[in-house]
Amino acid sequence: MTATYTFDVFSSLDGFGAAGGNWTGYWGKQGPELLDHRLALYGEEQRMVFGANTYRAFARMLASSTEESEVRDPWVTRMRSLPATVVSTTLEGPLDWPDANVVSGDAVDVVARLKEESEVPLRSHGSLSMNRALMAAGLVDRVQVTLFPVITGQTGLDPIFQGAADFDLELIECRTLDGHIHELIYRPTLHV
Repeated sequence: MTATYTFDVFSSLDGFGAAGGNWTGYWGKQGPELLDHRLALYGEEQRMVFGANTYRAFARMLASSTEESEVRDPWVTRMRSLPATVVSTTLEGPLDWPDANVVSGDAVDVVARLKEESEVPLRSHGSLSMNRALMAAGLVDRVQVTLFPVITGQTGLDPIFQGAADFDLELIECRTLDGHIHELIYRPTLHV
């Protein structure tokens, strides 16, 4: 039996994973329902999978944050406590992450092996280019998009699906959080 792999990503309506300018984390739209839902989501037993760039960004943000900052929201702290695999050809351990290991190699090969060997579900938050490659290889079982009610046409950073293959998406779950944030969970199938 293979482990389920979820690509978990935050997005603006126009498909950006972040924004510059004067936007804050969550584009300033988070509320208690979103934060509680994220905490419950990361309370489940699972293994995190990150690419090197996303791992570096998380490590840098956490190192420069204070206990009160939104970077250390309880769900992020819980995510950091989960076992993690960082796929990289440039990083070497040990990592500044409590239960993380570095696996060198091609992400498609590494994740295919993880899916076969893992006894718990796999989840990746961010790691855009890695997850686009994993989707193209048919290794992503679920795409979980948390859609924030903003358009960042002038300041958008990190276009989530830029350069991705074409996919048909089957909606398998959806919910509205705090009355304006939508979480959409899809099963992707390569469009041929």
